[in-house]
Amino acid sequence: MSIVKITKKGQITIPIEIRKKLGTNIIEIEEENGKIIIKPIKNLAGALKKYAKKKERLDKILEQEEGAFQNAIKEKHSNR
Repeated sequence: MSIVKITKKGQITIPIEIRKKLGTNIIEIEEENGKIIIKPIKNLAGALKKYAKKKERLDKILEQEEGAFQNAIKEKHSNR
């Protein structure tokens, strides 16, 4: 068991031993009965799959997508 601190931005550092065991840098996080569950994602699927292997520029992605997904991308990347 490891104890980690949650930063002001809500970030944590997963110890290297655990990251190596996960075998991926993409994870799913969920809360269940007061516990946080982290699951490795080996194959990225769903709405982001088409961008996972491509290195498309953000402006190109925004041109292609509409609605909630587009708004989420704008919100995520607007402060960078």
